[in-house]
Amino acid sequence: MSAARSLAPMMRVRNLHKTFRRDDGEITRALDDVSFDVERGSLAALVGPDGAGKTTLMRLAVGLMVADAGELEVLGVEAAAEAQQIQARIGYMPQRFGLYEDLSVQENLDLYADLHGVGIDERQSRYPRLLQMTALAPFTKRLAGTLSGGMKQKLGLACTLIRAPELLFLDEPTVGVDPLSRRELWQIILQLVDAEGLTVVLSTSYLDEAERCGHVVVLHEGRVLAQGNPVEINRRAEGRVFLIDPSAARSAGALQTARALQTRLLDETDVVDAVPEGGRVRLVSGGGTHTCRLSRVSRLLPASQGTLRVAGIDLRHARAAARAKLGYVAQKFSLYRDLSVLENLEFFASAYGLRGERRRIRIDWALQQFELAPLARLPSGNLPGGYKQRLAMAAALLHEPEMLFLDEPTSGADPLARREFWRRISLLADQGVTVIVTTHFMEEAEYCDRVAILDQGRVLAQGTPAEVRARARVEQSRPTRMEDAFIAIVEEARGGEERPTIEAAA
Repeated sequence: MSAARSLAPMMRVRNLHKTFRRDDGEITRALDDVSFDVERGSLAALVGPDGAGKTTLMRLAVGLMVADAGELEVLGVEAAAEAQQIQARIGYMPQRFGLYEDLSVQENLDLYADLHGVGIDERQSRYPRLLQMTALAPFTKRLAGTLSGGMKQKLGLACTLIRAPELLFLDEPTVGVDPLSRRELWQIILQLVDAEGLTVVLSTSYLDEAERCGHVVVLHEGRVLAQGNPVEINRRAEGRVFLIDPSAARSAGALQTARALQTRLLDETDVVDAVPEGGRVRLVSGGGTHTCRLSRVSRLLPASQGTLRVAGIDLRHARAAARAKLGYVAQKFSLYRDLSVLENLEFFASAYGLRGERRRIRIDWALQQFELAPLARLPSGNLPGGYKQRLAMAAALLHEPEMLFLDEPTSGADPLARREFWRRISLLADQGVTVIVTTHFMEEAEYCDRVAILDQGRVLAQGTPAEVRARARVEQSRPTRMEDAFIAIVEEARGGEERPTIEAAA
């Protein structure tokens, strides 16, 4: 390899454009004049909300799509002209990696080795390292379909690394996994970069993950808003980020909770963002003057034994009466994809027994409250992810339930969508609706009045966020986070055992 080629970027993007035509005929600009480089041996992050263009850019780079205009070189090869040559030298792990759930861990590895032409000798040298790195060595005979979400992601990564790629693409690799598995995946990624010199390009909506990377490209609506190392990008927020203690802020003479203070701050015209953090509220100024799964609860699964009362009603004996007081949003979009937004609302209004004028008023309320009116005639299956979540919540609230159950409602959502979601939830709680949420995002527990940490069907800890955070083991030099407490509590309970999916209910 020549010296000039060894110094060339592993990925070179110049003035890249890509558009799509939607089913309704509208043109969507997925990438608009995007330019950046990825250097050899670096860890680069594509960061942005849903619809920013992260996945489109990655699919262009791995040769699954062709750009409308611009230049895209990967490993010194033009992506549009030599896609097969690129694919033979890279690894690509999409958001939904194609594991075969009826095959064991070992059989999945063998299948991908066969597909990539990896010989027996190479397998014998690579398998032990991959299994050790991913901590899957004790589970080679286990069916992939029985693995936890985090273990599936690690198996997918191992399959992607079977042929020792020169460049690795990871599309949102930590979506939907618990904090422990997320930490383990990042340990693997950093080992690949730091110890083995692999170049990695990953996409993420989590800004704390972007801070681990050497180069960050911030995308929004297909355009590059900023790029550079995390320190350079963070400088743009200097003097505009503050931590506010709710105990020092009073409203009508009364002390406030972090959630109440956040809700009030978001109404200020100069506040860009506000989010609970460690019992306080992190505020971003505009620069002016200033668990277990919930399916057991909307009666999808009966309890085996014990007592379960919701809104004062025994669910084991009066399920229909309880259902009239409950709203439930499943983790996966569960409405009727072939029906329009309006038809879904009309169906669920009928299912909840809404008739006449009240039915019309509630449907109109849902369309306006969740900003669905312009999309009322669109099939719900064609909605963007964030609007699907809005429609599911609107349907669950049509009958004005006393309690609302939400099963991982923000999984896969970008930070802006999560902020908007939690603002709606806080307003519902202020209006007297009791809300129970399952989540893997420990920072979301800070929004809640009470938190329960569950593992393997057992409640390990419960209380206010402050009470749970007090269980954390951290250095005195930094503030305690809910994620610190989660890791400490779960590791103490497990005592080094296998780590399945963990959920926190708040």
